[in-house]
Amino acid sequence: MTRGHVPLCRWHSIGVMQDLDITPKMARVLKVFLEDPDQPRYGFELMKLTGMASGSLYPMLAKLETAGWLSRGKEDIDPRAAGRPARTNYVITGAAVSAARVQLAALSEQFRPPAPGRLRPQGSTA
Repeated sequence: MTRGHVPLCRWHSIGVMQDLDITPKMARVLKVFLEDPDQPRYGFELMKLTGMASGSLYPMLAKLETAGWLSRGKEDIDPRAAGRPARTNYVITGAAVSAARVQLAALSEQFRPPAPGRLRPQGSTA
């Protein structure tokens, strides 16, 4: 840290990353973090970017944090000077960046529509 530099957040991380089965909703959240892995994100911002309600988003963020995919930190501001409470920010962990990319690619492949004109199995209708 350079002299005079004030950290923006105090980060909390569990340090061990667990495997997760990524759902399509979870993929939307992870995609936002992968757009700029160094960019801290806060809940309301994620709600706007993903279109998810707080009742779905916050439990998912907690699950990702518990699994070691996200680190959580409190914004280091003076709430009186800022005129608002300090935000809780989340950032994707280094190990989770590559795991998320692999998982999102696999999920994308799983839901890829068949190519036009592709042969159907014998006995199928439609």
